[in-house]
Amino acid sequence: MDSPLLKRIFYFLKNKYVLTLLLFIIWLLLFDSNNLLDRIKQIRELNQLKSDKEYYQKKIKLDSRKLKELKTDDKSLEKFAREQYLMKKKNEDLFIIIDKDR
Repeated sequence: MDSPLLKRIFYFLKNKYVLTLLLFIIWLLLFDSNNLLDRIKQIRELNQLKSDKEYYQKKIKLDSRKLKELKTDDKSLEKFAREQYLMKKKNEDLFIIIDKDR
């Protein structure tokens, strides 16, 4: 039953230095404040934050371009006011069509 390999492993683990090193490694990987599991979570969160940052930077560029266009072009400002705020001229009628699928 007792194989020579198991005996060698058991003998190796009986060494106090090996046992101490093994316990130290387990402690660092699982129980320390900077353990491996928390580190993996932090890396995932960092990657998510980087992708969010990239998305919002693109959104800021697009919105800045639209804002500049609204400030300089009267026709685009009028189109924006009609579409977003349902504004109209004095002699116009406004019809709002609601799509039931939405």
